[in-house]
Amino acid sequence: MAEADQAASDVEVLQEATRLLAGIALRSVEVLHGAVTLPQYRVLAVLADLGEVRSARVADALGLEASTVTRLVDRLTTAGHVSRTSDPTNRSAVTLLLTASGHDLVEQVVSWRLRELERILLCLTPADRVALTSSLTLLVAVAGEGYGARAMHRLPL
Repeated sequence: MAEADQAASDVEVLQEATRLLAGIALRSVEVLHGAVTLPQYRVLAVLADLGEVRSARVADALGLEASTVTRLVDRLTTAGHVSRTSDPTNRSAVTLLLTASGHDLVEQVVSWRLRELERILLCLTPADRVALTSSLTLLVAVAGEGYGARAMHRLPL
């Protein structure tokens, strides 16, 4: 197989893997039975990672406008999943924090994802699991720390 053909084949495999992992991520939110939407869950997940933080930081992490985050947080606050307070060092700034309910929702999604990934991995032989995880570890390292976990304001060339 020519090098260009092999590269195209390799990219297609990565594309299929992307679809699989995105599907797992999307399906995992279904365990919440409509308690929150996917965009709302993304806010919860960012808050789970960052802890108490200004709303502007959440908007930046998600690559969203502050007004969009405000609308999402309004719904999450009303539902009791997020608490909103004024920053004691700057009263005009709003800080956000997950409530116990918000933590529970994130934990449900993360637990389902981990179980589903484990289920899929257990279909592989131990040697294939080692090869897969080694290759994915290398891919993550080459892509760069935090790729996909943070908003990218510029698309790579």
